[in-house]
Amino acid sequence: MNVRCLCVTTLIGFGLSGLAAQTAACLQPSSAGGHPAAAGARPSAAASWREAEAETLSHQVQLTFADQFYKAGEAYLSPQGDRIMFQAIEPPTTEVEPPEIFEMYIADILRDGEGYISGIENVRQLSPKGSSNTCAWFNPDDRNIVYFASTVTPIEVPEDAGYDEKTKRYVWAKPGEMRLFKCDLSKRHGTKGSLTLLAGDDTAYQAEGSLSVDRRHFLYCSLESGEGDLYVKDLQTGKITCVVAASGYDGGPFFSPDGKRICYRSDRYSNSLLQIFVADLKFDDDGAIVGIEREYQLTDNSAVNFGPYFHPEGRHIIYASSEVGMGNFEVFVIDADPGDLPGSPGPIKYGTHKRRLTFSDRADLLPTMAASDTTVVWTSQRGPGGKSQIWAGELVLNLDAIPTRGGGRPGGGHPGSSGGEGGHPGGAPCLGWAPRRAASRLERFALACSVRDPLPWGGAGVPPADVGVETVFPAGETPAPPPRIQARRYE
Repeated sequence: MNVRCLCVTTLIGFGLSGLAAQTAACLQPSSAGGHPAAAGARPSAAASWREAEAETLSHQVQLTFADQFYKAGEAYLSPQGDRIMFQAIEPPTTEVEPPEIFEMYIADILRDGEGYISGIENVRQLSPKGSSNTCAWFNPDDRNIVYFASTVTPIEVPEDAGYDEKTKRYVWAKPGEMRLFKCDLSKRHGTKGSLTLLAGDDTAYQAEGSLSVDRRHFLYCSLESGEGDLYVKDLQTGKITCVVAASGYDGGPFFSPDGKRICYRSDRYSNSLLQIFVADLKFDDDGAIVGIEREYQLTDNSAVNFGPYFHPEGRHIIYASSEVGMGNFEVFVIDADPGDLPGSPGPIKYGTHKRRLTFSDRADLLPTMAASDTTVVWTSQRGPGGKSQIWAGELVLNLDAIPTRGGGRPGGGHPGSSGGEGGHPGGAPCLGWAPRRAASRLERFALACSVRDPLPWGGAGVPPADVGVETVFPAGETPAPPPRIQARRYE
């Protein structure tokens, strides 16, 4: 999963299982951390992004280095915060660049005297040698059980993946041999004997999996229909249910902390751009997931937005976007508040108050968070050498503070940052459901921006089932502000 452009291959697509883009080779990276390789970083460059990130992140530290891995990324912390899983490529033994075949690793977390992450140790490989792997997940109850997708054996004919300069489109690598496995760490690491098939039949790519908070459902992406669709497997009954089957590629799904929603990215408009979505799950009387009830689109721009991940409080999502520039993906945070969680102001807020978190001059992407605190781990190229490696830090931004209209940073923005969310000119709050372009089988609405005024139908949240586009706002009464979120109700 990578992104290519002019001179340097930029690893960004771990969670996309094959997205490839590119970044310019002229940018000079920087680094931090206690590893010897960090000594080659340019102090001025490190000082620049540390200063820019002072209001968003702290205690940034590089966890993997070039002497360990040629590239590393898509990292996940254990619920206890003492281990980390990630995928990586070993350093080449020759000057020839190694193929984009990532193997799965696990390591123990090191912390300093204040409890912040300072490094990793005891790194060991989990996947069979030579196999291609992606998308790890920890079992929160059994420390010996983890999950990831693997081809188990080397891919016979590796797919080309990358950004096509001629067509201006991405080519996705989705090996049909990729399947989902449960890995038993009590057995020998890196062998087929430690793996148990969870989903997949060797006929279509199936990966990008995560476990529900009640441990009952496993959520993943499958290409068995020819497009990327989202499925859940009920681990109690073995039943598999398709929950998102929109046109185009939907993938990279994760459950919300309370298990009632999922987030994911989608290429459903077939324009090689990705947008971030959240959906409310539908359950039967037995507690089994049977589909989704409503879908919200959080981003709507001309960028590649991917790798969404819920903040532990469930009211915000962090994700990566090319909004700043295709050669410099950055990490953002955006509202994803259903309105009924601790700390929620009441009405729903989806797609509002977008803020930029990272400010290096190279790609930052694939952010994930610890289960119960403010620790963020992500893939970055800000270190020496400019290759993708794993970084960690602490999120210090006050997510409940209303950002100023002009910038991605609190208090005024940063060169190249995206603008903060606003309402009417001057930043006054506004609220209104506005009609948007129709999608097949769906009613589409757009929430302009606010959190205070009553909704047109007299209640909170999304419109009731009997409210149609034309009865929400009669002709001439469509609100002036641009739409910020789109909510969809299935018929």
